[in-house]
Amino acid sequence: MRHGQSEANVAGIIVSDPQIGCNQFGLTALGQQQVIKSASNTSKLNQDTLIISSDFLRAKNTAETTQKILNTLQPIQYSTALRERFYGELNGKNDSQYQMVWDIDQQNPDHQKFNVESANQVVSRVSALIMQLEQQYFDLHKNVGQKILLVAHGDVLQLLQTWFQNVPASQHRSLPHLETAEIRCLNPD
Repeated sequence: MRHGQSEANVAGIIVSDPQIGCNQFGLTALGQQQVIKSASNTSKLNQDTLIISSDFLRAKNTAETTQKILNTLQPIQYSTALRERFYGELNGKNDSQYQMVWDIDQQNPDHQKFNVESANQVVSRVSALIMQLEQQYFDLHKNVGQKILLVAHGDVLQLLQTWFQNVPASQHRSLPHLETAEIRCLNPD
């Protein structure tokens, strides 16, 4: 699940520094409504769902609202592996700068221009989390697992989707865009 509309989205700025994002730029009133609508309209999740969220405020707000709607039995877990992609020198700048980074990603998913976390680095950290969760929550003998809702950020989830679909990280912007508060089902092979 991508977080709902955030104050950073409305302000049009990049907030990727954990020192700022974990404490500021939560959801807007519209973002809160988006989350309520999305969580209320999903039939794939229920009170047994485990919610694991980025610790950025906008994701935490989303996870907490979703937990209330689903009335989940387990407490929310927070993971730094789900944090926003770090945009280095572009942090605090206009969000139009994203496109410049994405264009370079297409040519080189290992680039770190502007001290940006590379697309492949993001894939590596979130796929490592998925592998850990699979080991922890999937029962091979019964072929069943725990339903887990990951609450994170647009770029992180787009890049995670490349891993699930076996698409190069350089192509993350060619995959369907995740809208704010969108829940998308991803199943590992």
